[in-house]
Amino acid sequence: MLSPLVAGYDHVLLDLDGCVWVGDEATPQAAEALAALRAAGKGLAFVTNDGRHGVEDFVRKLWGLGMQASVEEVVTVGAAVQFMLAERYGAQRAPAVVIGSPTIHRHVEAAGLRIVNGTDFVARAAVAVVSGHEAFDFAELRDATTAIMRGAEFLATSRDPTYPTAAGLWPGTGALVAAVETATGATATTIGKPEAGLVTTALDRLGPGRALFVGDRLDTDLAAALNAGIDGAVVLTGSTTLAEAQSADPGPIAIAPTLADLVLGHTA
Repeated sequence: MLSPLVAGYDHVLLDLDGCVWVGDEATPQAAEALAALRAAGKGLAFVTNDGRHGVEDFVRKLWGLGMQASVEEVVTVGAAVQFMLAERYGAQRAPAVVIGSPTIHRHVEAAGLRIVNGTDFVARAAVAVVSGHEAFDFAELRDATTAIMRGAEFLATSRDPTYPTAAGLWPGTGALVAAVETATGATATTIGKPEAGLVTTALDRLGPGRALFVGDRLDTDLAAALNAGIDGAVVLTGSTTLAEAQSADPGPIAIAPTLADLVLGHTA
């Protein structure tokens, strides 16, 4: 049975890292919470700034943790980057420098661009894309810096400074973006949350109705909800403390220890 708060919405949009799971473990009773949402007929979407993995990877992980999901329900920042680049540069086969995982590289190439990292064409790149990944190195920083200082457009998948893991908070895309911004003096354009684009894409797929966004970060998840004109709730399984959530202005519509507490009836 759903909480009275959640029952009042037609659709629920969920962040993944820090909300549905932390590292490779689901947050407590997350599977039960999602099952209850589906049983109540709520529209679901999973909206993530994580550019390290593709849509199919997220679907497999959700199923592996006991949660149903389809590719249509997952909205990733990598797919948003691909769409934007295809519109702006794909017809030109433009050169690009990429800091990011193999998934982000595939999205850039699928948009029709040529990745020129480590070649003589770095200085001619039309765009530099920065996304967090564990193999970040100096060569990537050097190439992105060179491209941007020669006039390349500077895009970032997000500004999340950290992301939650079982071992604690690890550096996120925002840490890498800060390094490039420091080196170049340029400011990145952000594609993912807190910008509204990922949320509005999810809303377009879900159709008409009242929607609630649930996440663990004030600066990205809650801000993206507000920027998209919908309500936002915060859970405390990720990057935000109770004191931070309570002092936020504007604040979330609800605060809960976990996603299951929020969905099944124990909000603060």
